[in-house]
Amino acid sequence: MTLISDLRSLLDAFTPGPGEVKSVETVLDLIARDDPVMSADFYTPGHITASAFVLDPGRTRLLLVLHAKLRTWIQPGGHIDPGEDVLGAAIREVEEETGVIGIPVTDGIFDVDVHAIPANGGRPEHTHYDIRFLLIAQDEQLVNTDEVLGARWVALDRLSDLVVDRSVLRAAKKLYPTHDGSFTDC
Repeated sequence: MTLISDLRSLLDAFTPGPGEVKSVETVLDLIARDDPVMSADFYTPGHITASAFVLDPGRTRLLLVLHAKLRTWIQPGGHIDPGEDVLGAAIREVEEETGVIGIPVTDGIFDVDVHAIPANGGRPEHTHYDIRFLLIAQDEQLVNTDEVLGARWVALDRLSDLVVDRSVLRAAKKLYPTHDGSFTDC
């Protein structure tokens, strides 16, 4: 299965929340094109990225990284390497940026977001079509890396205390525990 057909299958099986419908439609339109939308050097219209919302083993805190270029707290993620699938890219990016090994909760998509990336370092403003997964960390140990300015575990009810990207807050609402301690897609 090719990356595009795998992504289409994932999107077809995904039920977007109210804040994601337009993003899913936009990604589907993008992958219907013949352009190499996975390349990190493809700026018009942009490229597919993969990221993960990673919960600690107790499922009460979310792993966030301080993005070096954007200077805001977001979920770990990045570009898809050649030969990689979207979920594999998300898992790899989490480990590269934080040292955390994440185990997928499901093989399906957790969230989808389309957002602009400002011009930086000779790269023009462009769009990231971000496919997001939900992972549970094997442990809470973080490793300092050159990939990000910092990483930390943040209690789900304290996310708004940080300068956090709006799309992170929207997606994190899906993680608030229900009365029985399980997690729901709100």
